[in-house]
Amino acid sequence: MLIDANGRAVDYLRVSVTERCNFRCLYCMPDKPLSWVPHSEILRYEEMILFIRAAIDCGVKKVRITGGEPTLRGDLDVFIKMIADYAPNIDLAMTTNGFLFSDLALKFKNAGLKRVNISLDSLKRDVAGKIANRDVLLQTLKGIEAAIAAGLQTKINVVPMKGINDGEICDILERCKSWKVSVRFIEYMDNSHANKRLRGMRSDEILAAIKARYEFEEIERDCKSPSRLFKLPCGYVFGLIEPHRDEFCASCNRVRLTAEGLLAPCLYFDEAKSIKAHVKRGDGLGAIGVLREILAAKREKNRFGEEASARAFYETGG
Repeated sequence: MLIDANGRAVDYLRVSVTERCNFRCLYCMPDKPLSWVPHSEILRYEEMILFIRAAIDCGVKKVRITGGEPTLRGDLDVFIKMIADYAPNIDLAMTTNGFLFSDLALKFKNAGLKRVNISLDSLKRDVAGKIANRDVLLQTLKGIEAAIAAGLQTKINVVPMKGINDGEICDILERCKSWKVSVRFIEYMDNSHANKRLRGMRSDEILAAIKARYEFEEIERDCKSPSRLFKLPCGYVFGLIEPHRDEFCASCNRVRLTAEGLLAPCLYFDEAKSIKAHVKRGDGLGAIGVLREILAAKREKNRFGEEASARAFYETGG
């Protein structure tokens, strides 16, 4: 079992397979030029799977594949199958912007993927284009529908922003309800790579917008989930993720591996240690030793609200 410095069991590994992304979202990296870490500098799938297998042997029960945008990396279905073949019962998920997913959903499902979270910040083509800095809505909707059709458990992620998509909260909720998929509204997380004029909505503002159209009640949350959960009278459940609340960190069970081989204890913190040398020489135990060092130094809380994160979220997968 993996335990951090605050006594929290860590059984959730987020793996970024690339820092590349085909969007330039306002809240992530709107001004980043098209320059990337050379492919030779990122871990090969065989090196990643060496660490993932060792982490599963130490108690990891959930693996989420992230980016950047993970679908930009070739042969991703092969990597998914590597994980699924080693641990068929692992909770294997992915976070994606959905733009390329319509051609990949069934392939990923057949390889062993079980769940997917897809970002959908607007149902208006011009607004979605403004947020992502390219025309994305139609392809994203196709990706969502393909995920549902393939039988993947699907969730929708939304970042509400003042003056941009704040008037669409109920419309997006209604669309997700019609799809019979869950939606999670995520408070904007301050970071130094985002648009400086951006202002996110806090949870009370999001709930007030929903209350204008729906009645709802808060229900018991999964003790390991970062989401607060709410139920409409019809039984539909939506979630709220609040990184500025202490509860967000209290149940943290996560650690992150970047495509370059850095283990990060938290989405916010800049501290990270590399396992690259270990996995390149086939030393899984050495990589787990680095993981234990990271967890031994993991802080109790993130620093959202104190200062903007200098770590690029596209490197650690959100």
